[in-house]
Amino acid sequence: MRKIMLGVAGVTLALTAAPAWVGAADGAAGNPNAATSDEVVTKVHEAVQYLKDKGLAGFSDFNNNKDARWVWKDSYVFVYSCRDNVMIAHPLRPDMVGKPILQMKDDKDHLLFQDMCKAGANTDGGWVEYWWPKPGEAKSSRKISYIHSAEVSFKPDIQVGAGIYDDTTAVDTLNQRAAQVKQPKRDAP
Repeated sequence: MRKIMLGVAGVTLALTAAPAWVGAADGAAGNPNAATSDEVVTKVHEAVQYLKDKGLAGFSDFNNNKDARWVWKDSYVFVYSCRDNVMIAHPLRPDMVGKPILQMKDDKDHLLFQDMCKAGANTDGGWVEYWWPKPGEAKSSRKISYIHSAEVSFKPDIQVGAGIYDDTTAVDTLNQRAAQVKQPKRDAP
């Protein structure tokens, strides 16, 4: 009887602990105000589809609106063109809209948009690491953004991104998780 009780207690402990370690791939695990990598991938895919449906008219919906559907927790969706070297939409930094991006460096002297353009050109998009201030802060933190290309009428080179602030998660881990989020979940046989 004692072995059965210990076994039941062990299974119960494992099941109740599962949510903590399942989400632990994000450095934001446990912080309800921090976006997760799964949320970011989902939002970017939603934004890509939104722009595909709305066309050029959809760009304005991503600009200067901190309360829009494209801003949540500590993350937001931004839109840019690599070919035209320009930020098209940024809900929290309207000063960046219309400005060149390809020579922009982060606090570690890294040409972040050049890497974003490469990642976004991949069929399934990809994650890029750089240093950027959290909303409302002046000091830069490690940020990792998921980037994906968007088919927008008459502008074939548009890319959409959003990110998480995370000190520990590896880009390779996030790329693997992004592939899982993109794939539809299948019911067990």
